Amino acid sequence: MLINNAGIGAVAPTETLSFERWSRVLAVNLTGPLLCSQAVGRHMLQAGRCVIINIGSIFGEVGMPMSCRVCRQQARVGGLDAGTRSRVGKPGSARRHRRASLGLDEQDQKDGAYSPDDIIGRTPMGRYAEPHEIAATVAFLAGDEASFITGATIAVDGGWLAHGGW
Repeated sequence: MLINNAGIGAVAPTETLSFERWSRVLAVNLTGPLLCSQAVGRHMLQAGRCVIINIGSIFGEVGMPMSCRVCRQQARVGGLDAGTRSRVGKPGSARRHRRASLGLDEQDQKDGAYSPDDIIGRTPMGRYAEPHEIAATVAFLAGDEASFITGATIAVDGGWLAHGGW
């Protein structure tokens, strides 16, 4: 089993986003999962069982006004769809343990792009997802009970998509 879950952000107006930052986002969010999937997929095919789960972002489905964030997520989600067509897909915002966080949202929040209250206020369930809620979906998809699920997107988003835009 392979779980592609790395991702970095770039919340900035498109007209001010540097090429270097855009290139780094694509390298981490799109090229990284492709290379991992290629390397692991060869062994999975030989073993006769392939489980690749790509965890994308809710921003592949809905936009964030005045931000290039949606552009990078659409590139990530669209590219990952084309590459593997099976993922747990579109988590909303999840609570992260401080040590595990690589600063995906920290810099954007520090720069004033949005706050945790913005996310919580926009999520119909009124809270962040807990890590175990995302993990439970991944565990289900990796198990035998989900062996016939492929090419699917499962939103683990607290109702974000049901609500609509930002």
